[in-house]
Amino acid sequence: MIDRAGLAEFLRRRRESLQPEDVGLPRGQRRRTSGLRREEVAALCHLSTDYYSRLERERGPHPSERLIAAIAQGLHLSREERDHLFRLAGHHPPTTGPSSEHISPGMLRIFDRLTDTPAEIVTELGETLRQNPLGVALTGDLTRYRGPARSIGYRWFTDPAYRTRYHPDDHDLHARVFASGLRKVVTVRGPQSWAAHLQRLLLERSEEFRTVWSDHEIGVGYQHVKRFEHPAVGSLEVLCQALLDPEQSHSLLVYTAVPGSESYDKLQLLSVIGQLSGQPEPGRTR
Repeated sequence: MIDRAGLAEFLRRRRESLQPEDVGLPRGQRRRTSGLRREEVAALCHLSTDYYSRLERERGPHPSERLIAAIAQGLHLSREERDHLFRLAGHHPPTTGPSSEHISPGMLRIFDRLTDTPAEIVTELGETLRQNPLGVALTGDLTRYRGPARSIGYRWFTDPAYRTRYHPDDHDLHARVFASGLRKVVTVRGPQSWAAHLQRLLLERSEEFRTVWSDHEIGVGYQHVKRFEHPAVGSLEVLCQALLDPEQSHSLLVYTAVPGSESYDKLQLLSVIGQLSGQPEPGRTR
């Protein structure tokens, strides 16, 4: 059963304890609120201000698990705080570990500060959970996919149009990397895992995947450099650095270019293009 008073108080306390810079927002001038404003929290949680405000006032409909998960992420709650919020809302806390999509507050704080270089947070199966605006400008909006297509490896073998963002000379390497990475996750998570389900789907739907999978490669990597073919700025090379959260099996990927290089200048241009065009998207829709 929902504890409306407890839920409202917890939301207020968490909102008041956060500052704009804690969640990647500008502070601005004439700020009288001690913490975040309700409309700021609502925007972070992808909710209407009216809906969120009613929760803080012990009113409104019973929030769903999906909405509570969005609020927990928007408020940058720890796993323990997230579980507490679920219980206050009358729900069982979601599972923890590699299947969880709750990003740790520490990783979110780092991500929120990456405003001048492409960055994204992904699961161990290459499912993009968050992208910053420059990340969207570089690769397109990868959070829009649903179902198996959320995994970059699945898209690679089932959607030829998705490959157009990547240098054609690297396509074979990408295929080997994705198959190798999926094999590792399947081995760790077991035959009943989501990874194993993706493996079975790809074996059914992609002749190329069946060929690459049969080589039984493991540990194939990129040497940090990735080459993109962008529809607006053309070819560019970036270095990809990864920060791993071992508890959640999430990785923060940061793409940088060597200062003074042509690719560096193109990344600067992308930041402007993204602002002007509303952030371009890749290949095709789902």
